[in-house]
Amino acid sequence: MTSGDILDTLRSALPDGAIDATDAAVLARSIDASGAAALGVARAVVRPRTTEEVAVVLRAADAAGVPVVPQGALSGLAGAANAVAGALLLDLTGMNRILRIDVDNRVAVVQPGVIVADLAQAAHDVGLFYAPDPASAALATVGGTVATNAGGMRCIKYGVTRDAVRSLELVLADGSIVRTRPDTIKGVAGLDLTALVVGSEGTLAVVTEATLTLLPAPGPSRGVCAVFPSLTAGVAAANAVAAGVHTPSTLELLDAIVLDAVSDYQPDAGIPSGAKSWLLAITDSASGADADLDAFEAIFREHGALSVHRADDPADLDGLLAARRLLFPAMRALRGSSLNGDASVPRSRLLEMVERLGALGDEFGVIVGVGGHVGDGNLHPVVAFDAADAAQVAAAHSAYQRISEIAQELGGTMTGEHGVGIEKLASLDGELPVRLREVQRQIKRIFDPNGILNPGKKY
Repeated sequence: MTSGDILDTLRSALPDGAIDATDAAVLARSIDASGAAALGVARAVVRPRTTEEVAVVLRAADAAGVPVVPQGALSGLAGAANAVAGALLLDLTGMNRILRIDVDNRVAVVQPGVIVADLAQAAHDVGLFYAPDPASAALATVGGTVATNAGGMRCIKYGVTRDAVRSLELVLADGSIVRTRPDTIKGVAGLDLTALVVGSEGTLAVVTEATLTLLPAPGPSRGVCAVFPSLTAGVAAANAVAAGVHTPSTLELLDAIVLDAVSDYQPDAGIPSGAKSWLLAITDSASGADADLDAFEAIFREHGALSVHRADDPADLDGLLAARRLLFPAMRALRGSSLNGDASVPRSRLLEMVERLGALGDEFGVIVGVGGHVGDGNLHPVVAFDAADAAQVAAAHSAYQRISEIAQELGGTMTGEHGVGIEKLASLDGELPVRLREVQRQIKRIFDPNGILNPGKKY
């Protein structure tokens, strides 16, 4: 079937305007926020509005052997939603309805195009709480965060997106519509296909509806921030907090390179001069918050904090969080471009990890700064480089590859939350044995025998 044939078939089966094959539309949907190159030029953008329309698209594509790339807001950082040659770009952002919020059962049922922050607000409005909070929550879609098993700052207390997904409605590659399991809290009648699809980056099925767990609303967020005379002291304090009996909802670290970059990028960010590491611990406990804050502050002082700042006021805490959120833009501003990593290691190896990362700048001639969610061992090493300098581009990619290798050598993973996409395919052999990779490919073939769903990614 030619490009024109399948597009004619879809135009006759879908509502007017659902297909856009213009060069501008295809280009606008061809890469995600990673900046990684597309794997070719796609045929068209397809914008379904219902599960049945998604089924029509996949049925036609599977019969014709045409690739389909499921897409959300394109906020991903691994190239998982990037265009593939000849593909249909399945733009799910129009499926953006919150179908219901069930207060009695504490679940939300939503379409994949719902923005995470909008869902969180809708839950808040009825006294409930949607815990997953990726940095891109204001623009990321639920479907995208399900596809990547997105993390964020609150994982130390609430887990990742997978921990909030109760069940999924899927369209399989052949157009079949299935639900992975009932919406009950417990259910072990079959294999856990829900968890398997979460994090599969659109390679197994297309998520068209998600039933998500909601929690009782937490208390107001309050925090303690400290700066330390060394990175060693900051990491040691973070590990002591994470291992303590008072569990923070957020525990974030920035190293000296990032702190200098943030100060240059936004001088009024409030970063004290001379700081070699910065640590922020937040509690959202509905009761006992003062005890949490006292415990965090005591640990910071025990580990030699140069200064400690307690943020009881929401606006004060927002200012501290704003400084943390400058990690990526501030590092990118140093040389104009950056590669943003998400390596994770066991917490006991954090100090060794950050020390080895600190040596990469000199080794490769680039700037490497480190921040991240130290409460669960998830670091965000950022490699800053000049994209106009071919030597720096090559050095940056070599350093980025080395970051993955270091994490794997320390018993960790090259990707804690961004996913594999296309950017990290080269690092898979260092993490997954050959036999295990083949098992994963076999699973992919069971779900998608003709290999139309997001080919060239994940595996």
